[in-house]
Amino acid sequence: MKKHLMSPGPTPVPEDVLLTMAEPMVHHRTPDFIAKVGKAMEGLQYIFQTENDILIFSSSGTGAMEGAVANILNPDDKALIIRNGKFAERWGEIAESFKTDPIYLDVDWGEICDPDEIKEILNENPDIKAVYTQLTETSTGVVMPIKELGEIIKDTDALLIVDAISGLAGQEFYMDKWNVDICVAGSQKGLMLPPGHAYAAVSDKAWKVIEKNEQPHYYFDWMIYKKKLVGSHKDPFTGSVVHVKGLLKVIDRIKSEGIENMFQRYKVLAEATQNAVKALGLDLFAKAPCDVETSVKIPESVDGKKLTKLMRDKYGFTIAGGQKHVKGKIIRIAHMGYIEAFDVISVIAGLEMVLKELGWDFKVGAGVAAAQQVISEKYKF
Repeated sequence: MKKHLMSPGPTPVPEDVLLTMAEPMVHHRTPDFIAKVGKAMEGLQYIFQTENDILIFSSSGTGAMEGAVANILNPDDKALIIRNGKFAERWGEIAESFKTDPIYLDVDWGEICDPDEIKEILNENPDIKAVYTQLTETSTGVVMPIKELGEIIKDTDALLIVDAISGLAGQEFYMDKWNVDICVAGSQKGLMLPPGHAYAAVSDKAWKVIEKNEQPHYYFDWMIYKKKLVGSHKDPFTGSVVHVKGLLKVIDRIKSEGIENMFQRYKVLAEATQNAVKALGLDLFAKAPCDVETSVKIPESVDGKKLTKLMRDKYGFTIAGGQKHVKGKIIRIAHMGYIEAFDVISVIAGLEMVLKELGWDFKVGAGVAAAQQVISEKYKF
């Protein structure tokens, strides 16, 4: 059976990227490879839409998240953490592990924060050092109002720190224009690479805070990365050679299409997927749906856990279910990275077959037709 990877991470890796990563190993301290690292850092600036320094880590995206806490917050420092999903909660878990003093703004899963509420909290707590949030919350499929938050936070002493692990290179995002101070990302989602690489873009405002940081750290000491990686394109440790080589191919792909064109393409895929599930009589879970995945409520009469299992084991489509209290209650279908129009049409066809098998009443073909309608009118092949 042919497998179709339609989960919100890991996502499919293009064939030319895989072949590049399979080339013979080279030493990570050779002049040729060091030049490749520099080129990759420059390319990432285009993807982040920033002129800020770029850091590259051999880790999962969570490693970059940990660094964005450990290098900013000292013990007992205050930080505002917007929690509206499992990965937003991870910011808090990391902050607590470093003995900081997080202030939580809890938002219902599927909802987004009110920027005016953030402004009020910052006014009441001028000693807040950073605000941590998501670009897109992977567990719920929402997109956060980063531009609006940046307008509020830029005139304070606080930093705006954004987890764009699932959103980068898929969801519209402009780090510099939107006044983001630190943005972290991972390789295995919109960047179309295997898991194992993480990235952080860091503003001058953030570096001034990092320079005074007293929190103990070693592997994720960002000052070492600034000196070695930013200064001479040499990884302070042993970098992932294969990821850097693959990343260069991905950067070429993204530049060839153009980041603005990519944003528009994923908007079309998102609209196609959302219209398709609505045509099947299903409701969206996210109140502010993102462009990189679609989260869908599963009716009580349908076994959500069985649905994802049948999709994977019988029809070859790997999608994601819900997490924590929405486990079995939602599904999540990705349309990011190396996922294109006919991938979306195919996964909707598979979803229809499984829903029919599980007894859901709908008109067969309605979802596929709705997706085709959007794609035929708006998708640029």
